[in-house]
Amino acid sequence: MPAAGREVGDTDRGAVTVLVVGLCGVVLALIGALLLLGQAAAAQARATTGADLTALAAADTARGLRDGEPCRVAGAIAVANRVRMEVCRITAERGGTAQIVVTAPMPYPWPAATGRARAGAPP
Repeated sequence: MPAAGREVGDTDRGAVTVLVVGLCGVVLALIGALLLLGQAAAAQARATTGADLTALAAADTARGLRDGEPCRVAGAIAVANRVRMEVCRITAERGGTAQIVVTAPMPYPWPAATGRARAGAPP
């Protein structure tokens, strides 16, 4: 028996199903976007941390606190922190200041996150 005021042949049958499927699609898209933003934030944090640690190691080596060649030591630290060293400059400022640029790859076809750091002797 049809509901009051409705006929058996109404055309809105299944409209709620389409609405729910559409809403699920929107929710899944939002979750995907949040996951991608989380990946980007993690890559940026890895790049920043890797740059800091790499610059400190290079500066310590340039000042003679560690054995080795500063950029080679910095490269080993970069590899250990899963970043790629792009630039390594050692200047004579304050006994050896390191300027480092590293990149952390993203798991998707977007540009890598970049981290920059500068380290040297305390003033």
